[in-house]
Amino acid sequence: MLDLIRHDAILELRMARPPVNALDAGLIRALRAAVENAPKEGARGVILSGRSGLFSGGLDVPSLLALDRAQMREVWIDFFGLLGALACSPIPTVASIAGHSPAGGAVLSIFCDYRVMARGAYRIGLNEVQVGLVVPGVIQAALRRLVGTYRAERLMVAGAMIDSEQALAIGMVDELVDVDHVTTRAQAWLGEILALPPQAMAGTRALARADLTALFADASKLGVDEFVDGWFGDESQRVLQALVAKLKAKGG
Repeated sequence: MLDLIRHDAILELRMARPPVNALDAGLIRALRAAVENAPKEGARGVILSGRSGLFSGGLDVPSLLALDRAQMREVWIDFFGLLGALACSPIPTVASIAGHSPAGGAVLSIFCDYRVMARGAYRIGLNEVQVGLVVPGVIQAALRRLVGTYRAERLMVAGAMIDSEQALAIGMVDELVDVDHVTTRAQAWLGEILALPPQAMAGTRALARADLTALFADASKLGVDEFVDGWFGDESQRVLQALVAKLKAKGG
């Protein structure tokens, strides 16, 4: 489900949940624990990666539709906890996006320090609206931080999936490399950061990311119950059930 790979002082967290690294309750929980524990285990930087051609397919809708309200609430608490762990991590994090990254996959990447994406016909975006879900405020704020207020609005309201070149042009990702070298480049970027005077780098980084970490200062304002209410709303359930039926018809 999640492979932990050490590259000296760098810890790579490689999602390994075939076929599309969909985020179910177990993977979300494992990722949260791994990000939170990485500094305690001596890591000085974290790479979040998937497989070649696909970073993560986003939320595992079929498995999550089987959960009741209380179970879904726990999943969403863990998901926000994972985002908070990335945002507030005392060590730098890089998303190694070696392929497509819709919805939840894109969300994980925007809370990292840096994003390296594969060049080519790969797409990324917060397409939650297309599957009947509202993009929570904390996630909207993180995307606005990267691409600006109006551009973030247009992308999220349309549920747009954009190609890698567009993502680079608007600042949703930081650089593009060929698909076989995405993680290598993520590792190299982290190496450059970690070679800097550590106290100066860490102190400057903490100040620069204060707006992002502040989003998680009060858990009661994250909107967990609002999201769960929306998930179980008539429109969302209708669209999500139709999506699952479409996936089953395709054999996926």
